[in-house]
Amino acid sequence: MASILNHHIAIVCLLSYISFSTFNFVSSISSSTYIVYVNPSHKPAPYHTHAAWHAALLQSLTIEPSYHLLYSYSSNSAFAASLLPHHVPLLASHSSTLHIHPDTFVPLLTTRSPTFLGLPPYLSSVPSSKPSMDVIVGVLDTGVRPEHPSFSDAGFSAVPSRWRGECESGPDFSSSVCNLKLIGARSFSRGYQAAGGNTSAASPRDLNGHGTHTATTAAGSPVANASLFGYASGIARGMAPGARVAVYKVCWTQGCYGSDILAGINGAIEDGVDVLSMSLGGGSAPFFRDPVAVGTFSAIQRGIFVACSAGNSGPTPSSLTNTAPWIATVGAGSLDRDFPAYAQLGNGKQHTGVSLYSGEWNEKEILPIVYNKGVEVGSNSSKLCLPGTLDSAQVKGKVVLCERGMNARVEKGLVVKEAGGVGMILVNQAANGEELLADSHILPAIAVGAKNADIIRNYVLSDQNPTVQMSFSGTVLNVKPSPVVAAFSSRGPSTLVPELLKPDMIGPGLNILAGWTKSVAPSGLTEDERQSDFNIVSGTSMSCPHIGGLSALLKAAHPDWSPGAIKSALMTTAYMLDNTGSPLHDSANGTQLATPWAYGSGHVDPVKALSPGLIYNTTTEDYIAFLCTLGYTIQQIQVVTSSNSTCSHKLSTPGNLNYPSFSVVFGQRSRQVVKYQREVTNVGPAGSIYNVQVTGPASVSVSVKPQKLAFRQVGQKLRFTVTFKSVKVGSRWDAEFGWLTWNNGHNQVRSPIAYTWNYRERTHVAILPQ
Repeated sequence: MASILNHHIAIVCLLSYISFSTFNFVSSISSSTYIVYVNPSHKPAPYHTHAAWHAALLQSLTIEPSYHLLYSYSSNSAFAASLLPHHVPLLASHSSTLHIHPDTFVPLLTTRSPTFLGLPPYLSSVPSSKPSMDVIVGVLDTGVRPEHPSFSDAGFSAVPSRWRGECESGPDFSSSVCNLKLIGARSFSRGYQAAGGNTSAASPRDLNGHGTHTATTAAGSPVANASLFGYASGIARGMAPGARVAVYKVCWTQGCYGSDILAGINGAIEDGVDVLSMSLGGGSAPFFRDPVAVGTFSAIQRGIFVACSAGNSGPTPSSLTNTAPWIATVGAGSLDRDFPAYAQLGNGKQHTGVSLYSGEWNEKEILPIVYNKGVEVGSNSSKLCLPGTLDSAQVKGKVVLCERGMNARVEKGLVVKEAGGVGMILVNQAANGEELLADSHILPAIAVGAKNADIIRNYVLSDQNPTVQMSFSGTVLNVKPSPVVAAFSSRGPSTLVPELLKPDMIGPGLNILAGWTKSVAPSGLTEDERQSDFNIVSGTSMSCPHIGGLSALLKAAHPDWSPGAIKSALMTTAYMLDNTGSPLHDSANGTQLATPWAYGSGHVDPVKALSPGLIYNTTTEDYIAFLCTLGYTIQQIQVVTSSNSTCSHKLSTPGNLNYPSFSVVFGQRSRQVVKYQREVTNVGPAGSIYNVQVTGPASVSVSVKPQKLAFRQVGQKLRFTVTFKSVKVGSRWDAEFGWLTWNNGHNQVRSPIAYTWNYRERTHVAILPQ
């Protein structure tokens, strides 16, 4: 997500049990945390728990578990340990060890959203509220503020009897604060503490705000008169207001550690969640080295839907995170709501931006505006308004033009204020495009896009006495065009598996209002003394819990649907046209159309997803067959699957996974013909007949056999084969897109197709365990 301090965070996932006792931590500065995966078939029968076996294994190597063992993961046949340098080769060479790697550091990546998504007011989209109250949404994040009104349990019945979780006590957190809505709260901080983090972290209390924001977005109860200092006012509620919430604190302001994330996932699995929402992620490691991919595979095996953020590194190509096919990878788009503000220049030109400023302000006052007035002559640091760079003598009493980059957007406002400035115009760099992120600055501030930035900058530099008037217009609705793809939303293609089209979909992630903690100001600055029950934040961290909450609605409506079926329904019913009837645009360049590498299957439409007609169901066995095509060793595959998986069944290519989208990779001279097979299941009425429609570039011919699918009964499965033939010799960076749609006159079951030429010639070389 794009956090208040410009830290983009996003991930959505639920997983399994962690068994552990009270461990002491190795405090030696020479120790480091490692995650160790072991072969489950090697566990001796006398050990009834994985924790007992893992402790014995360490003791056999003269590694004292009471000092070194941090977590034992029962769902993943793995453990985390704080190890000294000489311990690592001992464990790496042990016959039970499948793989060992250092702990990873993972960064953290509303009132209008339900209406924008077409959900009915107040109530769940399912016919009865009882099914939705039986669905449990697990949120892995920075914790929770349990007193928040969005966790009111008014009208809730008893907690489902299958729930096995708990409400942990800790610093400033009593086990009695949970209720019939917030049914669980746990904290996992051993990896964080082993890395030198504060030992007071062992509490589910949210000291950052990010976790409360994501949890209330996913499943917050309705709260009337919600707003951020008057902005975005209305009734705030989550996507699944009738669902229960369980929170797993695995992150802090600085980020998260893989050992804690894996522990949180294990805990969520054992507790009994139905959905996991994880607004976190970073990098793009092979799946067997990615704790999120490994942990969520265990969740999927147990029927838990997992949603994760796509990342906030857009618009850079191939910047995605959380790309495993069993994860719903969620990008971000805008709402049809804005917070306009206007900068009237002394030359009479007016430029529109956004602002969340709510204090006193004389809109008629004409003020001088300055740019690059630094204490160090010739330095560019003052252009960015970095701390200590502005010259108070030249800034005092003036509005300062600041460029985005290097430090947090809200910190730039603080720098201006401390230097004596009275206002700020925050301008986008070219990479930010026309995307406008609204922040709760501590002084009057307006954010403008890259095009307006160039015009305003040129005016300030060329006019002898440049001036500006600033005005603020509150909240406006029904903004057009919307949605647009957020510039920060990470993009495909996937570098790990080019034959897998990611992200899967986009949801609302720009300027989202949701619950906030009282432990930190809306700006996130320690110098800011304001408090609010709600905050407006942007990022794929915000879009992820939208999908997590919507999946809970689908789970309530269709309790027999698998995670793959739910994801298919969300993907194949997504839309690609904005509210003007135009194809979706990319805010990285206001005039440029977005592609499936930015939005996947499109923007989610939860109402249509309730009745998708057909689904592409993907099973655990399908995912294992997919892993067997990636060139991993059997041991590396077993790390992911936590079982004695073999490749007795494998797909001919990763693109043959029964996925609701297509990514076709042509070779430079060979592989000019690519064949994929898919299987769809009828979840509509018996007697449904579907005809295929294919659109796309002239450079590829596409044939589908059969061209008609006739379903005699509900639940019937039928297969079809798609043959793609390139009629050109493409270059390395060529990319084109198309669509394959099954249409029965009522349902349009749509799948995006990405075509690349020689993007990467796959080499099946295994990556060594150590």
